[in-house]
Amino acid sequence: MSSWQNWSGLAIAHPAQELAPATAAEVVDAVVAARHQRLTVKMPGTGHSFTDIAVTDGLLLRPDRLRGVTAVDRDAMTVTALAGTTLHELNATLERLGLTLHNMGDIADQTIAGATSTGTHGTGGVKASLSAQVAALELVAGDGSVVRASATENPDVFAVARLGLGALGVLTSLTFEVEPVFTLEAQESPRTWDQVLGTLDRLEADNHHFEFYWFPHTDRCLVKEDNRVLDPTAPLGRVRRYVDDELLSNTVFGLVNRLGNLRPALIPRLNELSGRALSARRYSDVPHRVFTSPRRVRFREMEYAVPREVGPQALRDVRRLIDRSGWHISFPVEVRVCPADDVALSTASGRDSMYLAFHVNRQTDHAAYFSGVEDVLRGYDGRPHWGKLHTRTATDLEPAYPRWAEFQAVRDRLDPDRVFANAYLRRVLGD
Repeated sequence: MSSWQNWSGLAIAHPAQELAPATAAEVVDAVVAARHQRLTVKMPGTGHSFTDIAVTDGLLLRPDRLRGVTAVDRDAMTVTALAGTTLHELNATLERLGLTLHNMGDIADQTIAGATSTGTHGTGGVKASLSAQVAALELVAGDGSVVRASATENPDVFAVARLGLGALGVLTSLTFEVEPVFTLEAQESPRTWDQVLGTLDRLEADNHHFEFYWFPHTDRCLVKEDNRVLDPTAPLGRVRRYVDDELLSNTVFGLVNRLGNLRPALIPRLNELSGRALSARRYSDVPHRVFTSPRRVRFREMEYAVPREVGPQALRDVRRLIDRSGWHISFPVEVRVCPADDVALSTASGRDSMYLAFHVNRQTDHAAYFSGVEDVLRGYDGRPHWGKLHTRTATDLEPAYPRWAEFQAVRDRLDPDRVFANAYLRRVLGD
């Protein structure tokens, strides 16, 4: 029996069958055959979700052959790509076309289907999540029918399927809103906790895209301010980029984490040294080279979205919890801010949000840290990122989403027999 494992190593699947469809018609045939055999169906992406959301013991569809841009509409300013296309591939193609997405997250290894289905997002901008930038989609429903959805075609499906958790069908293509490529200037600078928290509203208001990282057990933060400029790109030199983004952020950071695993008591001191070693830098490039960066150190992650207005207090409460807990946390806490969107199960649905992301390296037991932080953020009406670790269930998630029933009604219509169900979806959505 073959097996599949996600990037973090936490999710493993042993499917009864595997196929690699190359067209929507082949996906239809696969779903119909699996339904007749009473097999569930999942199409994982590249495995960057930390949960069991893509696990199946039935039919696993590999997305490797469903790749590439299939249509460019410069009048509508949209680009359509097959669902297995990675964000890295999409960004590279868009750059060649003189186009770009408005916003994106900080990793580009995911497939576009996986990234939109779990709520991958960036920070700031007019739209932060990839799902909110979807203009149309095509999926294969549980009965094998092909459903196309946009704001004007099957709008009820479109309203929920842009972030569908893999529960509504197998996505076969996605159409994104795009815009002419622009120069994005990044300014990164070390600051103290009080400097950042004391000027948070201004930092958000003065920048197109803003985020910061706090090093636990210290007062050290790294602020990143990204803004559109009219100047030509001025990227980092090859050596500086290698030293900063590969050597320091990956190789040295990996060594520091291994040392921290061997001697946890050293972690606060190591974090202080890391924070003091930060230096300011400014550069500009096409958007995807500013937004995204390589991640070689494997980790586990939990991320919560809380209402923007309570975000700073929630973060302060988390810091107090870490300070009194006795935990030794080697990874920075990442903080981003996002505008509200209109996607039913988006973590920013209907409300401006602050995202707080917590990480540990894959050799570290995350359970106590993530559970303790989750208890704090539940008290702030937090919503967990669907593709990252959390313990929530349908019973307590339903009150967090005013449009929950809307999603469930479409799910019941597109997949009444639960062809696309698995243990994770039963936990977070119910039967």
